[in-house]
Amino acid sequence: MTVRRIFHVQLGRDGGTERFFVTLAQAFAERGIEQGFAIRPGRGWRHEIERLGEVHEGTYLRRTPGSLLALWRMRRAMRRFAPDVAMAWRAPAARLIPDLRDTVKIVRLGDYPRHVRHFRHLDAVVCNNPSIARHTEGLGWTGATPIISNFARPVTPVPVTRAEMDTPPGAFVIGSAGSLVHRKAYDTLLRAVAGLPDAWLWLAGDGEDRTALEALAARLGIADRVRFAGWMAEPMNLIAGADVFVMPSRQEPLGNVLIEAWHCSIPSVATRSDGPNWFATDGTDALLVPIDEPTAMAAAIARLRDDPALRERLVANAKKTLDMRFSKKAVIDLYLETFDKLPGARA
Repeated sequence: MTVRRIFHVQLGRDGGTERFFVTLAQAFAERGIEQGFAIRPGRGWRHEIERLGEVHEGTYLRRTPGSLLALWRMRRAMRRFAPDVAMAWRAPAARLIPDLRDTVKIVRLGDYPRHVRHFRHLDAVVCNNPSIARHTEGLGWTGATPIISNFARPVTPVPVTRAEMDTPPGAFVIGSAGSLVHRKAYDTLLRAVAGLPDAWLWLAGDGEDRTALEALAARLGIADRVRFAGWMAEPMNLIAGADVFVMPSRQEPLGNVLIEAWHCSIPSVATRSDGPNWFATDGTDALLVPIDEPTAMAAAIARLRDDPALRERLVANAKKTLDMRFSKKAVIDLYLETFDKLPGARA
């Protein structure tokens, strides 16, 4: 089957999954694939996909009369589009895909689903790492679970300066970016920074834990060395201005932001959450530390601070890992090969 049309159902907000969705859609367009989109209203990235195909907006997951009407219209548009592939992003969106004939129906997962009831009409659950595939199979899914990882966005960052972040010119800066929620473990990172008197932390992102994290920084006596930058359209600008990147997550199925930091040539520390534990090699392309251990995290950061040769070696090897495992061509080729092999593919 030659894939000519893909219809995406992407009802996420503004995180790493959504950034990769835009990147993947752009890569499909470069292969000459026509696309359609159903998204949540008011997304800041809508303008990036408008030129790739028709965009439908709606609160499709709600049960209100207006939302049900919007869902009916979206499904009608999908049938008229006659996609070769209908692709949901995140588990709940999968139930919105109708049982189309001659269409490959998949959900792409970058996180662990709670159940598999939404997947009844699907041909496959595409997982971006093996742990998600194992989890999904453990919930009772017996269909295909191809593993297709992400590739780094083609970012050319404009590094923020220490002056912009109200940071001393010679300060050693730790950068991090993500949603300020419990699973991202920024409380652990703050405690690690408290053990590094000469280190400053720049943190891009927002979320429900921001107030609590700001209060923790004050209690730890490091509020004057921490900069909460809030949501940024391009968080890699902040990361590129730092000396090292740290991803302190308690749970991280893949870790797009670590891949992007590698792409920006920033030496990195990450916890042994599922993603980094799968694709990174401790001491080769990153320093990996146990989850929820701020002392070990601080020690790894200090190693990078004190060893320029180690920083250079990690950056060089991270580039090799990117080239081998996360190239755009390899990922897109694998998606197209996978679509061709699935039961719903047109003859």
